[in-house]
Amino acid sequence: MIAMLHGLVAAVDQSGVVLDVSGVGFDVRMPQTDLASLHSGQSATVYISMAVTQDAITLYGFLSSAEKKMFLQLQKVSGIGPKVALSLLSTLPPDRLARAVADGDATALAKAPGLGKKGAQKIILELKGSLDLSQVEGASAPAQSPVDTGAQQVVEGLISLGWRRQDALDAVERACRDHDIETPIGEKDVPRVLKLALTELDRGR
Repeated sequence: MIAMLHGLVAAVDQSGVVLDVSGVGFDVRMPQTDLASLHSGQSATVYISMAVTQDAITLYGFLSSAEKKMFLQLQKVSGIGPKVALSLLSTLPPDRLARAVADGDATALAKAPGLGKKGAQKIILELKGSLDLSQVEGASAPAQSPVDTGAQQVVEGLISLGWRRQDALDAVERACRDHDIETPIGEKDVPRVLKLALTELDRGR
């Protein structure tokens, strides 16, 4: 059983990452909130839950142990599988999700794609009173290397110009890779990367 992986992020897409661990690439599905903070070349520690079915072995990963605990708790509810649990964690962080269950807030839970109001009510019915809020509240900080603030500045700048976050992340990744710019991006390289990323995005129009 794989409990945790530490390595370099080789690729990021809309559903997960490829994590390079000593030359072996692991395909890991992750919540959208975690994916938004990752980029290629970044070192990351990912908490893993492995799902085995007749058709596949799937790795689900999280940047905090609180997310992984919540992911496993959600699947104790009848009819809730890993895909819906991941959708919930892409919509609400563990502390807010636990609070929504404790407060009986089905509307907040139902915002998760693929769940619906009945599914949300079932989660509340089966988990209310059984979630330990102390384990998730204040415990949601990602267990990862320092955030690349330079890359964040570039991405936020591109978003302010009307580009989608994922497109911005991809453009920054390509700009750094194609022009041998070291990451984390230094403050002095931010304007250059922004210009290069804009060129990449304009080229892809």
